[in-house]
Amino acid sequence: MFNIQDLDQLIFDGVFNKAATEEIKTAAEKAGIYFASIYNLYEGFAHGEVSGFTVPAINVRGMTYDFSQMIFHLINKKNIGPVIFEIARSEMKYTQQSAAEIAMVILAAALKTGYHGPIFLQGDHCQFNRNHFTADPQTELAGLKKYLQELIESGFYNIDIDASTLVDLEKNDIAEQQKNNFEMTAELTKYVRSLQPEKIIINIGGEIGHIGGKNSTVADFEAFITNYQRAISNENLIGISKVSIQTGTNHGGIPDAQGNLKTVDVDFDVLHDIGKAAKRYGLAGAVQHGASTLPVGLFSQFPKNHTVEIHLATGFQNTMFKYFPQALVKKMDQWILTDLQAEKKPEWTQEQFIYKLRKKTLGHFKKELWSLLPAEKAPIFNALSEQLEQIFSALNIFDTRNVLNKYF
Repeated sequence: MFNIQDLDQLIFDGVFNKAATEEIKTAAEKAGIYFASIYNLYEGFAHGEVSGFTVPAINVRGMTYDFSQMIFHLINKKNIGPVIFEIARSEMKYTQQSAAEIAMVILAAALKTGYHGPIFLQGDHCQFNRNHFTADPQTELAGLKKYLQELIESGFYNIDIDASTLVDLEKNDIAEQQKNNFEMTAELTKYVRSLQPEKIIINIGGEIGHIGGKNSTVADFEAFITNYQRAISNENLIGISKVSIQTGTNHGGIPDAQGNLKTVDVDFDVLHDIGKAAKRYGLAGAVQHGASTLPVGLFSQFPKNHTVEIHLATGFQNTMFKYFPQALVKKMDQWILTDLQAEKKPEWTQEQFIYKLRKKTLGHFKKELWSLLPAEKAPIFNALSEQLEQIFSALNIFDTRNVLNKYF
């Protein structure tokens, strides 16, 4: 019989000893906790029934069980509705977390905090490798389809397809630039729809501008969306509900020679204009990536510019590293310098090298991080909780549970 007092040990054994975790799944079901698609809420955004806030999508890279509990605690405390837990394919690899593991850990965190209701898991950046696609499109496509199947079988009912890496800016015609993008996004849309469970409409996103590259334009979006919608129209399929764009940010931020983050300018007009255009095509709006390292004071601009979703990752990771025990940080830095030296680019300083690669220590030192003493975890969690609350407040998602309840 399930006992909440045994939960910490159950999930630890499930992660590190590969023990069965069926008890957790059964207990979650009895508690009214379930994996869901956010599609219905985004339809509300698209039809003008919902507005005024931006949905945070948080990449759970490290200390997933503890970090997720903090998020659920804040959801309960501030009566928050929609929050997405996500992970990218690349992150799963270097953090040593499978889709099934992440799903079960987040279920356990919800149980531990007394949360009830839907959990939105999202496969972030289901991304094409441009070089692999150029060399062998079918093999690259097959690999992504296998990955999507793994996500969906694990309860990830929100999928971000990212074929923006295939955009060819050397073409003169904008539609030709976006051709591989809209064709492959349409192909994977069809595949996702073929896998979705009965009575669930998986929420799908597309992307038109590779994050860190050229800023997106309304013309880019319209070239993509008109051809994409035409490509899926013959199949009578439900298409994407949102579009990720490039506004001037960069994943992980941009460190200077000393490893300190440079100031980044976000073009909020791009978000506003493409978001407005997206609604004309039946979408919920535009999505902002790579924003978690921005000053907290800027976050209120996202709901003001009708940004439907914002992805947050490295800012929380940076807070973790700031408050990790210093002896552990030194150990992590040394591992980067000795074991990851082959990944160092010639133009990087040692500080830039450590900053850019330290995300990979979250997997290598996963068990040590999980096993930190409560006194060691306390300063990390205090800082993260404050950071989460500030950002969630600025995104205007306090007291949105009633909005979510209308759709679930």
